[in-house]
Amino acid sequence: MRAVEVFCNGELAGVLTEISRNEYRFRYDDSWFVNDRKPPVSLTLPKSRQEYSNESLFPFFFNMLSEGFNHKLQSKMLKIDEKDYFGLLIATARYDTIGAITIKPIQKDETE
Repeated sequence: MRAVEVFCNGELAGVLTEISRNEYRFRYDDSWFVNDRKPPVSLTLPKSRQEYSNESLFPFFFNMLSEGFNHKLQSKMLKIDEKDYFGLLIATARYDTIGAITIKPIQKDETE
């Protein structure tokens, strides 16, 4: 199991967890969820629900990844399997992303 904190404009908005390659969860942070002034991280993840589950990486997060040649190059340079989308997200979406969303890996000892 791997997990990342999801930030919107530098503020914690939620946690994205890879339970397995066939199970992903996104959960809004309690304080983000109850604050009407805080927007959803995506139109596909509205704040009408606090937790979402999906059989693949949510399209919103998948679309933060590079495509084509850049995807292959990043995979090779970072030594991450091209189909390990969650691993690539962890490695590439921490600082330099398009838009307001960034992520930060949660260390194993923090999730136990």
